[in-house]
Amino acid sequence: MTQDDGQATQAPGVESRLASHGKMSYLEIPAVDARQSAAFYAAVFGWKLRGDTDNPHFDDPTGDLIGAWMTGRAISSEPGLLPYIYVDRIDDTLEQVTANGGQIVRAPFPEEQLWVATFRDPAGNVLGVWQAGPR
Repeated sequence: MTQDDGQATQAPGVESRLASHGKMSYLEIPAVDARQSAAFYAAVFGWKLRGDTDNPHFDDPTGDLIGAWMTGRAISSEPGLLPYIYVDRIDDTLEQVTANGGQIVRAPFPEEQLWVATFRDPAGNVLGVWQAGPR
């Protein structure tokens, strides 16, 4: 929300860390088994789980992105919109992806001063990871 002078105002009932014009703050991830997907993202990326075990929700480690796993949605097995998750060590992260039921789609490759890769989560969704600096 903004005031007439263009200044941001607090959206009623919404935490300020989430409510900023143009900020992506909520993500619904298709899942076959929401508990399995939640366990994968918690183990690989350190996402904090909340809610009951049959309907898990998450906060990313920064708390700036929240969301949930949704069953009954089409799995994003062929990326259209392709979200990327920043990681500190891409190779270690991809080891955790495979150790927790995911698959590497495209191995790390350089993109200017970055390293980028894509993976498939246990439900079959394709997402990316990226790391700045050397591997």
